[in-house]
Amino acid sequence: MPLPLYLLALAVFAMGTSEFMLAGLLPDISHDLGVSVGAAGALTSAFAVGMVVGAPLTAVLARDRAGRAGLLGFVLTFLAAHVVGAVTTSFPVLLATRVVAALANAGFLALALTTAAALVPAERKGRALAVLLSGTTVATVVGVPGGALLGSLFGWRAAFWAVAALCVPAALGVLRGVPSRAVRGERDGGRGVVGAPRAGERPALRAEFARLRSPRLLLVLLAGALVNAATFGAFTFLAPVVTGPAGLPATWVPVALVLFGAGSFAGVTAAGRLSDRRPGLVLAVAGPLLLLGWPAAALLAERPAALLGLVLVQGTLSFALGGTLIARALYAAAGAPTMAGAYATAALNVGATAGPLVAAATLGTAAGPLGPFWAGAVLVAVALPVALAAVPARP
Repeated sequence: MPLPLYLLALAVFAMGTSEFMLAGLLPDISHDLGVSVGAAGALTSAFAVGMVVGAPLTAVLARDRAGRAGLLGFVLTFLAAHVVGAVTTSFPVLLATRVVAALANAGFLALALTTAAALVPAERKGRALAVLLSGTTVATVVGVPGGALLGSLFGWRAAFWAVAALCVPAALGVLRGVPSRAVRGERDGGRGVVGAPRAGERPALRAEFARLRSPRLLLVLLAGALVNAATFGAFTFLAPVVTGPAGLPATWVPVALVLFGAGSFAGVTAAGRLSDRRPGLVLAVAGPLLLLGWPAAALLAERPAALLGLVLVQGTLSFALGGTLIARALYAAAGAPTMAGAYATAALNVGATAGPLVAAATLGTAAGPLGPFWAGAVLVAVALPVALAAVPARP
């Protein structure tokens, strides 16, 4: 895999850390800025909504910018938002910085997805995306616990400064390592670069939007959103299960989160090698196992060893399946080089926004803290037939 992919993954790591770290910082933010914890929770919602809206919007705005220039602009905007967030004493200003950061994150990820796919031969898209998305999974393993630790030792502002600092090497990496316009690296004799768009070959924006009429693209985006909803719904409410039914002290919550993150990294890495050649195999194996895993986690939650083992497995399966669906979305949107990454980003964040809401609605039922696991099973059960209809056994 080319070096620029790993530089892009570094930026994704910084942004993923910012997206998830607020879960451990909200009480401190609430106390420091004089708002309720519920009001502070709006920071998370604002970021999620900004990601959904920002993916297509920023992709359109950056359409005429060179790949490197667009990516660099988004990283620097993200950095600036965190510097302002770290120094402000106003909650409305902090809320505004989260929206700006989300827009920059969405724009960067949308461009990075299409750039990653363009940096490699067409048949290696899945592996390229696995490298890129490893930034997100490493953020759940290292970045989120690290942000929580910084917040507990030095205050929540230290976590914002740390994310801003991570953006500096990411920006330098994009500036030095990413071509001005990413093209596929496979040469076709003396005729140039396979897949590189010649001048005037880029489709009109209207034609790119018209790709959304493709049933296969819509189905794979829907399946990706549903799987991501199940993943984030269960992940968001993992702590109450660890400290409730499992009967473990609060110090085990970071352990459970790290296990989930480690599994997600393993899942993305493993699926990256199969999603190009055997996407149907990933769906046929990971899908049913993921479906069975959420009820198993609910039924075995009172056995800590079993629960923690299933957290690791579910993280692996969730991201193996989700990563494969992202890759297939880019294949299905091949006629939309500008908007393909935006479509995938928006779908994933619709899932990330809706999943916790669905999961939260189950907490007041008889299922109690285990409700999000059962909700995850239902969401995966709906996603599987959709995914199987959209993804061929072999490309």
